[in-house]
Amino acid sequence: MIELSASDIAGATGGTLSATASPGSTVDAATTDSREAAPGALFIAKPGERVDGHDFIPAARAAGATLVLAERETLDAEGRPDPAVIVDDVVLAMGRLASHVVQRIREHSPTTVIGITGSAGKTTTKDLLAGVLATDGPTVAPQGSYNGEVGVPLTVFRAALDTRYLVVEMGADRIGNIEYLASMVKPDIGVVLMVGSAHAGSFGGVENIARTKGELVEALPADGVAVLNRDDARVAAMAGRTGARVAWFATEDAAFPLVDADVASGAAAFSALTTGLTTTEDERPAFELRLGAGTAAEGHPVVSGLIGRHHAANIAAAAAAAFAAGLPAERIAAALDGTGPTSRRRMERTDRPDGVTIINDAYNANPESMRAALRTLAMIGRSTGRRTWAVLGEMLELGEARIAEHTAIGTAVVRLNIDQLVVVGRGARPLYTSAVNEGSWGEEIDFAEDVEAARELLERRLAPGDVVLVKSSNGAGLGELGDRLAAAGAATAGAADGELARTGDRTEGRP
Repeated sequence: MIELSASDIAGATGGTLSATASPGSTVDAATTDSREAAPGALFIAKPGERVDGHDFIPAARAAGATLVLAERETLDAEGRPDPAVIVDDVVLAMGRLASHVVQRIREHSPTTVIGITGSAGKTTTKDLLAGVLATDGPTVAPQGSYNGEVGVPLTVFRAALDTRYLVVEMGADRIGNIEYLASMVKPDIGVVLMVGSAHAGSFGGVENIARTKGELVEALPADGVAVLNRDDARVAAMAGRTGARVAWFATEDAAFPLVDADVASGAAAFSALTTGLTTTEDERPAFELRLGAGTAAEGHPVVSGLIGRHHAANIAAAAAAAFAAGLPAERIAAALDGTGPTSRRRMERTDRPDGVTIINDAYNANPESMRAALRTLAMIGRSTGRRTWAVLGEMLELGEARIAEHTAIGTAVVRLNIDQLVVVGRGARPLYTSAVNEGSWGEEIDFAEDVEAARELLERRLAPGDVVLVKSSNGAGLGELGDRLAAAGAATAGAADGELARTGDRTEGRP
């Protein structure tokens, strides 16, 4: 974090200093987790869904926190006010402070801010893009899925004055969320991955999801770049909602019938396209990555370290964004070649010594990502002859579409000829019922009331050579099941996500 004085923070947030806060005292770190507090840190006492951050001020101060951002004055053990900036709303103050930090960084050095949104694939794309940009200069990107009104400021607070690239993941659960986040960080490049039916209940329908995701491109400056998915009709239509230049990405040649004409007319300056897409035996995408104006750009061979054909779109999006930021095609392709997951529980593969393979994709789930993961599992089974298991839990926040969407997934499991299905939790019961109705029966299918019952069943029945996909929304708890299954035989690959906030904010990012 850049160094800020107490008076800087008060001025940026519209807050007032407590009696014991020295205007000139400085902080160079910020956290909502009292366990991360240290000398020189700003402890953000954010009220949470389950606990209140103000209750953790004594622990943060004991750990050395220099200053507190709070909504009310608190007293130390001796009855003196804690040194604090007092604001009306801590979360809104975080946003104001993040906007101030971005402005200060831009004043110090050329910094490119890149926003990423979409119903699925944000975290994977963010990780890929950050890896590419890091080859060119200091890069800051979110930990895990920090993508809301708390997570975005926490990402910004990790930036330093010499940050060359700031990558911001933007999630939403209602109209206006993306507009607010974009106003906070003022992105130069905006990437929209897809519009799906995830969390359609809270949005009031898919069209409202598209409206919200498009708020990112509407916020771009005239000299910015909107990076849009040509394969998604709702995303492609966002080209008419921005005054910025448009860069397309796509995974099929057929998706680009107009790109060359667009380039000639100046509507699109460049594009990213994957051609000749195939997969390896373990379903890692392999293709020619073409970066440049239109479909005739030179191809660069890439074999991804990610599992699943669907990741080709995320790779193309990251490549297009890096190209829009000015990186050369050769460096982009080289950085993407062989790159695997860096965030936890995203098609995270563990090959156990006993011959069982666990694929933990239970950080989040929606109908689109569920189908993509199941198709990948089915392809692995067909290409290797190994027995496949789908261990599936509830997809949350689907609103009135909950039963229909779970029913459709149960049908898809059977039609994909996945060998074994274990459905976990009563919220996912319609998935089990539809699979039975579609023709799955006997030992092919099981229903487990909870994670522990599923674990016991799997430990009894898994055999060498089995491939197990574990997938659900984060709130359904199957990520822990995937970890335990993987740990039964091998250390799990990938970087662990930290808690979003000790003060009670959820760790799952928004859609």
